[in-house]
Amino acid sequence: MKNLLLIIFLFISSCGYKPVYLVSNQNVLEFDKIILQGDENINEILINNLGLKKDLSNKKSLTLNSNYTVTETSKDSKGQIETYRSAIKVKLIITENNKVLYTKDFLAEFSYKNESSKYELANYQSQIKDNLIIKLTEEIVLFLNLT
Repeated sequence: MKNLLLIIFLFISSCGYKPVYLVSNQNVLEFDKIILQGDENINEILINNLGLKKDLSNKKSLTLNSNYTVTETSKDSKGQIETYRSAIKVKLIITENNKVLYTKDFLAEFSYKNESSKYELANYQSQIKDNLIIKLTEEIVLFLNLT
């Protein structure tokens, strides 16, 4: 058993393994200007989760445009809403000297049934929104690490 653990440790440590979601290159996440458009709450959470910082020596600027929608997807025969879909769209644009380097659209959505209580529905929608933001954060980190 010791030998197996030793072999696994040697393979992992010597092959250059690095977690994909690890934000290791801080230069990628530093921008001269960060422009936020759309839903302020989503933008603030994304900025905090991504660890974006302003650095005046860096000539790159970042634009985040976010949009949160809740749509009714189906109704029963009485006209009561049965299901909803929550979606968050984020458009990320990275520019340098007014020239677009990268642009990417991110979308996270989730469909769910209606709740009997409006209070429970509001809480559930809030949880869904938080989960969608976390999912988008992971996708953006992956994109920034690959660019």
